[in-house]
Amino acid sequence: MQARAPDRAPESGPTVVAPPPSGVDSELLRLISSTALQNKLDTIVGPKTLILTPSLAGPLGLVTEVGLLKNNHAVTKMFWLEPGPLSQAERNVVYLCRPEVKYMRMIADQIRTTPDPTQHRYHLLVVPRMTSLCSTILSDLGVLGSLEIQELQLGLIPLEKDVLSLEYENVWRTVELDGDTSPIYDLARSIMTLQRAFGPIPRLIGKGDSARRLVDLLKRFRAEQPSAMAQGAPLANGVIDSMIVLDRQVDMVSALCTQLTYEGLVDEVVGIKHSHIDVDPNLLNPPPPASTSTPTQTSMNVPTPRKRKHLLSSSTDQLFSELRDQNFAVVGSVLNRTARRLNEDYEKRHQAKTAAELRQFVGQLGGLQSEHQALRLHTNLTEQIMGLTRTDEFNIALEVQQNLIAGVDLATQENSIRDLINLEAPLRTVLRLICVYSLISGGIKQKLLEEFKRDLLQTYGFDYLPLLLALERLNVLTRAQPSSRSAPKPPFAQCRKPLRLIVDDVDEQNPQDPSYVFSGYAPLSVRLVQTAVTPAGVANGVSRGSNSLNGWRGIEEIVRALPGATFDERQKADDMAMQRLSSGEVPTTVVCFIGGITFAEISALRLLNRQLPSRNLLIVTTDTITGSSLLTSLTPEPLRRAGTVSARESGASS
Repeated sequence: MQARAPDRAPESGPTVVAPPPSGVDSELLRLISSTALQNKLDTIVGPKTLILTPSLAGPLGLVTEVGLLKNNHAVTKMFWLEPGPLSQAERNVVYLCRPEVKYMRMIADQIRTTPDPTQHRYHLLVVPRMTSLCSTILSDLGVLGSLEIQELQLGLIPLEKDVLSLEYENVWRTVELDGDTSPIYDLARSIMTLQRAFGPIPRLIGKGDSARRLVDLLKRFRAEQPSAMAQGAPLANGVIDSMIVLDRQVDMVSALCTQLTYEGLVDEVVGIKHSHIDVDPNLLNPPPPASTSTPTQTSMNVPTPRKRKHLLSSSTDQLFSELRDQNFAVVGSVLNRTARRLNEDYEKRHQAKTAAELRQFVGQLGGLQSEHQALRLHTNLTEQIMGLTRTDEFNIALEVQQNLIAGVDLATQENSIRDLINLEAPLRTVLRLICVYSLISGGIKQKLLEEFKRDLLQTYGFDYLPLLLALERLNVLTRAQPSSRSAPKPPFAQCRKPLRLIVDDVDEQNPQDPSYVFSGYAPLSVRLVQTAVTPAGVANGVSRGSNSLNGWRGIEEIVRALPGATFDERQKADDMAMQRLSSGEVPTTVVCFIGGITFAEISALRLLNRQLPSRNLLIVTTDTITGSSLLTSLTPEPLRRAGTVSARESGASS
């Protein structure tokens, strides 16, 4: 498979196909979360000071507005939860945080250091639920009785109309390495909210041990609360007839590969967190032209303005809607075409002769200015990405990645990895390649693995030994077993041909196959979903007009070779849902990822959705990830706090 760096754009523009509307009204979930927060605040009478953790600001910003809390719910002041005493707080002090020990200690310190304990009334809103450990910590510190504690369920937060996320952090590490399955429990409770709104999900298909645990929890919750399921008319439009659950451990290769879609590369290079990116404020509100008689900013040594949070949303940015799922190789042509169109629209002002024509142009001016701002933003982001994609290190790493996945000339790829280490390429770039090598080969020969580990530690520092040990514990970086004729092929190698993971002829302009998101590699996770959602008759080569899903039929042996439990089960559906299906309403399949999903996989699933006219796909995930973010979650905390991960070790992707 030929690797090609996505640094140039063909002249012709791609054909953009709008995705079909989601069959499930995801805005209902945003309303549920927003209402839950507002109701909790309204139970606290009087002016309030809201003290929250920075990690919750992003998720809260996706479900409500700060102005709404201040204007309608008596929140007069807002502060970050940080070490140190309280200052300028109202009588009602409301803490909003996740159940983590460090936050409990900060809260306890602030309460105990208040000069007059009766000066404030303290409230604690825990997202999503209080834990016995946190209660014990507060009790041991002597402040449990001073706090009125409530639980706040934010649940699944819509990132886009077709993507719902818990917006947790480091779920893969929490579940797989730490053995803490609370995110799975919280995800199960959130999916129960979906079932309350749209009825029980009749078909449950899944792969992975965490997927098995999730479905078992759903069954348990339904047995414990049978009356909580949707009865009668649905709460919102849409009907869900199936759910496919995938454990991240099933396909770590796709998670570790460098994404080649626009949104994926923005996440890799700039970083997308809770649908927001940090950008130069001048990109959003350009400064007025500098006067020739005024000293320049550089000559006055004015500091660079702090970056601002900007929401990346297809509903408010039409250009982003067009760019996000494109392979980066065609982004330049889209930007060029948009710039030419805007220039032509601006030139129409010279053609306005009458007052009516001038009024019409002025009426369009606001929209043109918004489009021009979006063009300026995405052109700048593209330039930042191209600053990375044009480097020798990126192109060498991309070629190694593509050849490893295709299983081509592994000895040459080993030498290329050695060269990258000698060049002191970013640690996470090199480590992602080594992990991909291990995963597709079923492990690395002991002598070579020890060589790689020794070179990594000597080049980047022995502080990263815990990171390597964690990858071994997670079976991502392993030693190959002695080869024998009777030994089966590694799971990835068994999937490569039957699932057509490698596609040589990729049309990046008008993609027809999910492999375009990695320029020739179709994500294993997406191929599994594609097989499962294919109508049963079509999967068997017979067109029967049935909308029943194929599931794992035909690839049972391949799926069993992948890590974790395999299942395809049914549960009783309510009569109302069956009536809506029989009336011709397009059903929705929930595609659920436990441990995170990449934006490249989301783009591939959207393409798959456009190719399924009789079905909608709704993506549900614990969080969005990149290969670098997974490795960062395993990095020792002191190195993350010191910021060393974002320097030489991470390169531009941090």
